[in-house]
Parts: sequence; C-alpha cells; structure tokens
Amino acid sequence: MRKEIIVIGGGFAGINFVQNLANKEAFHVTLVDVNNYNFFPPLLYQVATGFLETSNISYPFRKLLQGKSNVNFRLGELQRINAAENKVILSTGELSYDYLVMATGTETNYFGNKNIERNALPMKTVNDAIHLRNFLLSKLEEATLLPSKAEREKYTTIVVAGGGPTGVELAGMLAEMRRDIVRKDYPEFTSGKAPIYLVDGGPKVLAPMSEESQKYTYETLLNLGVEVKLNKLVKDYVDNIITFADGDQIYTNILIWAAGVTSKVFEGIPKESYGRGRRLLVNEYNQVTGTTNIFALGDTCLQTTDPGFPQGHPQVAQVAIQQGENLAKNLIAQTENKALQPFTYQDRGSMAIIGRNKAVADFPKPKMHFKGFIAWLMWIFIHLISLINYRNRFKTLFNWMGTYFTKDQSLRMIIRPETKPVEQNNTI
Repeated sequence: MRKEIIVIGGGFAGINFVQNLANKEAFHVTLVDVNNYNFFPPLLYQVATGFLETSNISYPFRKLLQGKSNVNFRLGELQRINAAENKVILSTGELSYDYLVMATGTETNYFGNKNIERNALPMKTVNDAIHLRNFLLSKLEEATLLPSKAEREKYTTIVVAGGGPTGVELAGMLAEMRRDIVRKDYPEFTSGKAPIYLVDGGPKVLAPMSEESQKYTYETLLNLGVEVKLNKLVKDYVDNIITFADGDQIYTNILIWAAGVTSKVFEGIPKESYGRGRRLLVNEYNQVTGTTNIFALGDTCLQTTDPGFPQGHPQVAQVAIQQGENLAKNLIAQTENKALQPFTYQDRGSMAIIGRNKAVADFPKPKMHFKGFIAWLMWIFIHLISLINYRNRFKTLFNWMGTYFTKDQSLRMIIRPETKPVEQNNTI
C-alpha cells in the first residue's frame, strides 16, 4: 500500500520535498497550491520595478511535474484540516492523507495596523509585484500632469519600510531607476530628485549580516541618493502621511511594506502547536508538536532542536530547501527500516545586492566577507542557479545582460487584467 502524502505549498520547501520523492513507488504525493505556478521570491522586486518578466521567475507546476509518475497537482486553497480523519478540506474539495506536509511559507506582517494593511504596498507574491509595478508607473504618469517640479517630486516620493535584504535591494533598484531611467522616460522630471527613503525600526540595515556588510550597504545607499532613516518605527499611515513612533512624519503616496513576515494559522491544528511568529513547533524530524503524522517545513515552522540554532532557524530559502530534502529522505528511510536523521542546518551564507556592481556577501565556514563587484558576481551566479529550470535561468540571464549594458529595460508597462464577471457553469 502506497502512502498518501499531501503537500500544502509549492515554494522552496514543498518543491524540494516533492522532487526528492519523485518516482518513489512507496509514496503517492499530491501537491496543493493556491497558484498553478512556482515562483522565485528573491527576485520579485525586479518584476515590481520592470526589470524582469513574470515568466522569468515563474513556472507552471503541471509542467514541472511532468514525468513524475507518483505526483499529482491540485489547485486549491487550504480551508481546514480534519486531523481526526486524516483529511484536508480545500476550496476545491477534500483529500485524504497518511502524511500531511505544511510548506505554506509566510505572509506579510502588518503588526496589527489596519491602516498600513489597507494603504501600504506589500511585495510577497507575484500579484503583489505586478500591482506594485502598475502602481509606481501610474503615479509617475499622474505626476506628469502636475504644474510644478516641486509638486511632481512630492507626489512621487517613495518610502520603503524594512531594512532587510528585500528593502535594501528594492531601494537600491529604485534609486538607479530614478537616476538612469525616469529622466529619460519622463522629461517632466528634469532633476530626477524625487526622494526615496529606506526606513527601519532597528539601528542597522541588513541586521543579520556582518558589520562590514551593514556599513558598506549603508554608505552605498547614501551614495545612490537613498535617504536611510534608522530607529524609525512606523506607527501609522493615514491620508498619505507616515507617522513614526517618535512623532516625525513623511508625506508619500507610495509606502512599500517590506518590514516583516508572519506565518499562517490553520484551522484544525491545536493552538499549543504554535510558537513565536505563529510558526508551527516541530521536533528534530520536522514533525508538528501534538500530532503524529503532520509535518511542517521552511518558514512556517519553528525548530529549536538544532544545536547551532537553539532559537530557531532564520526564515531563508536554504533552510526550506534543506528541510524538504531531509524530510523526504527520512520518509524513504522509514519504509526501509533505516534510522532517521535529525535536521541540522548547513548555513551557506547570506548576500544582498544594492545596485549595479554593488553587493555584499557573508560566508560562515570559513568566515569570509565580500563586497562590491565580486559580491555582485556571486549574487548573480547564486540567484541564476537557484531558479527552478534552465528556461528561467536563460531568460533571466538574457534580461540581466541587456540591462547591464544599456542601464535600461523595456518592461515598464501598466497591464490591468479585465475583471468583468463571467457567468460560469460549475457542472462537471
């Protein structure tokens, strides 16, 4: 009897888990996702700024899973889990499982502030990135109708909240766009000096990285013309005015929210199974606390059994990838009556790109730090090989080469899908 495995979420963790069980006849795997495609989150900001096409970082699940005889895909959203009957209830029906694997990632954390949630621009999904691109371009078009330079610059002031890799990379990209592109596309912006702010509630940018990386990043952003404001906790955002905890304010039509993430809560999993950041508590084998056959991987889980990371692992792609691979190997080992291997994270370093020829990279073993052009090349290489297939790698490299030599790209289009309601016949 084959074991039925349901995997909720097709990100780094889910896909790597599935691929390691592909064509293993002891298992039948159903991958469930709310989208019909996998995408590469570290490059969302380049879609949002019009430097990459959506198809560069996305790939259909059904195409990806072709040739994997024991794997199916189901489009649907998880609504609840019936652990007593080993079932998941989806928006598109229900499925039974022997093992359930939660690999749902995270969602944007607004820290309970409804005004920010309503008015700020998140960047967590492909839909977010496309909406952000449309919004930025629309504001530039609207600004061209204003009578004075001062009004145009005020209207297009951008604030990026969050000094982590996403915020840093986005702020740097926007600064280079302002310098190299906006004045050519929009002659109304003769000075190209509309303010770009990067704000963070902490004292440093790229807080998890080395001091050398933090210092270089801070100085590079300033040289690009980004106004970096640290120890600035966003308290509210009403009527296009950001109010900070210390009472300072910034007027902006464009607040991009990259200030934090939180995990999701699932109906059917007991409250005591959740830990800090709503992450599912798991043991050394990624089994969810208080359950017998439910596992959690990647950003959605909190594992404190790893000696090197007693407070839990960072919510980064490599953790998700390695946990997916380890769980798959353990399930295979279980069918062969072999010993299970507890998960231990192999930290392969962290990096961030700031702009053209400017990046930082830290590696723990041996401890090394790189910055500037060499770190930029490393960032390019690592992100290319991390894309899911050769097609995406080739298309992304082609776009990057064109952008590097021209300092431009031709993807700045406002595309709004038609939302006209269509009468549907749901009879199958």
